[in-house]
Amino acid sequence: MKSKKSPSAVVLLSGGLDSATVLYWAKAQGFKCYCLIFDYGQLHKKEIIYAKKIAQASGSNYQIVKITFPWKGSALLDKKIALPKKIVKGVPSSYVAARNIVFLSFALSFAETIKAQRIFIGAHAQDYSGYPDCRPEFIAAFRRMAQKGMLEKVEISAPLLFKTKAQIIRLGQKLGVPFALTWSCYRGGRYPCGKCDSCYYRAKGFKSLGLGDPLKIKK
Repeated sequence: MKSKKSPSAVVLLSGGLDSATVLYWAKAQGFKCYCLIFDYGQLHKKEIIYAKKIAQASGSNYQIVKITFPWKGSALLDKKIALPKKIVKGVPSSYVAARNIVFLSFALSFAETIKAQRIFIGAHAQDYSGYPDCRPEFIAAFRRMAQKGMLEKVEISAPLLFKTKAQIIRLGQKLGVPFALTWSCYRGGRYPCGKCDSCYYRAKGFKSLGLGDPLKIKK
C-alpha cells in the first residue's frame, strides 16, 4: 500500500520570530515546506542569514529570491530615513510599499510551479495597525484575487493574524521554534539594538510571559 504524499506549502520566511513560528506551525500541520527568503535590498543581510538557519534547523527546503525596490522610500532601504523607535502612530518609516503584495505574488508563482497547495505568511495583529498590507482585509482580498488568476487553487494562510506577540511566542514554544536563531532587529549589528520598534515589541512579548529573550541585546 502506497503511503499518502504530504501536502506541500510555500512559506515566506524573513528570519523573524513570526515567520519562524509560521514555518513550524505549517510543519506541525503535516506540510512539506519550501521557504522563500527575500533579498530585496534591505540595508543589512542579518535577517537572511538567520532565515537560512531557521530553514535548515526545521529541515525545510529554501531558496533566496533577489529583487530590488529601486525607488527606496523606507528606512529598511534608505540610510537617510530614520528607523522607528518603540511605538509609532500611523505607518512607521520601516514600511516598504506593497512589500507583502510583491512577496505573495512571487509565492503564488512558485506555489503553482511546484504544485504546492498552500502559502503561509506571518502577518499579524500588531503589524496591521501600521502596515496596510498586513490587515485582515488585505489578506482576504488577496485570497480572492489569487483564485481568479491561478490555474490551480492555492490557499493563503495567515495563522498569526489575530495573535499578539506574546501569544506568538507562546505558540512558538509549544512548536519547538528555536528562537535563538531568529532575528527581529532592523539593524544589522552584532547584537539586536534594543531600540527600534521591532526590538521593542519582541522584548515586550518575552517580558510579558516572564521569559528572557535568547538573543543578547546591545548594551
